[in-house]
This record gives sequence, structure tokens and C-alpha cells, in this order.
Amino acid sequence: MLTLYRPGTGLWHRLPAGPKAAVLMMIVLGVCLLPVSYTSAAIAAAVCVVCYTVPGIGPRELVRQLYITRWILVVTVAGQLLFLGPEEAAANTMRVAAAVVLSGLLALTTPVSELLDALERALGPLALLRIDPQRAALVLAVTLNTLPVLAGLARDVREAQRARGGGQSLRHFAMPFLVLALKHADALGDALTARGVR
Repeated sequence: MLTLYRPGTGLWHRLPAGPKAAVLMMIVLGVCLLPVSYTSAAIAAAVCVVCYTVPGIGPRELVRQLYITRWILVVTVAGQLLFLGPEEAAANTMRVAAAVVLSGLLALTTPVSELLDALERALGPLALLRIDPQRAALVLAVTLNTLPVLAGLARDVREAQRARGGGQSLRHFAMPFLVLALKHADALGDALTARGVR
């Protein structure tokens, strides 16, 4: 399974998965509860910079995460500017950016096995509702790891188009991307079936 995890020895890497997820969730919640203002946007940006400049990650990774999510941020700021003012657009877009990059920090510093164990423990109470916590955790972990795989497939298709001298046509992009995505889903399904997951 492809993962975003980057081995390291920094503070975020040393924290156990459960407490780390709780800390990051509280930081994201704190940023989202800030009042709508330019000051809140600046605070959200500063929080992201501080979290990523902890030894073991670095600001370069923050820039990379923002670049990966650029289209989400463009759509967010465009929609906000269309219906709200510039101050609201800045604050809300920075909230979204902070939530995305801080969530990415969890995936970057936590191996999938640890993340899966922490999710399973957190979802333990679902057993009272006759929902298997192991399966629920596996679904969440697979979802988290499938998104970067699909982003990588999209990048590969675009690079192949450029290498062949093709344009940026959505029609020529969609079919090969869909075929590769379905092949990945089929391979993932086979791997899960081979491990006894139904």
C-alpha cells in the first residue's frame, strides 16, 4: 500500500499515533473556531508554519503540501470571493489550508500500521452498535492511502500526455485515468480478499 509516511526522528515522528492525532485535531479545531478576519488567516498560516518547522519535517514539506492542494485552495478562494468578501475568503481559505496540511502532517509522520491501530482503538465503541472497529479502521486507512495513489496516477497520465505531445484535453485525460484507477481498485480488492477481508 502506497503511503505518505516519511521516516524521521523529529518530535512529530516520536509522538504515538493516538495522542498525535488528538493534538492535531485540537489544533485544527482551534484554527477553525477563530473569528473571521485577516488576523485569523495570519494566525492559521503561522500555526501551519510552526507545526512544519519542528525538526524532522521542514518548511519545504509545507510548501509541497500546499502545492499538492493548490486546486482545492483555488476553488475554495474563488467560491468564497464570489459569495463573500475578501476578508471572509482569506480567513476561510486559510482554515481549509490549515486543516488539509495539518492532516497531511499526521500521514507524513505516522506509519500506516500505527495509524490503523490508533483508528481501531478509537473506533472501539462502535462494537456496541455491531460495527466491526477493525473493518471501519481499515476502510478509513485505505481511503487515506488511496487519495495520494489517485493523485500519483493523475500525474502519471498528465506526464504521459505531455511526452506524447498531447494537449490538456479533459477527454484524453479521463479515459486513461479511469482505466488506471479501476485497475488499482481491482488490485486493492484482490489484496484485501487475499488477506481475508470481505
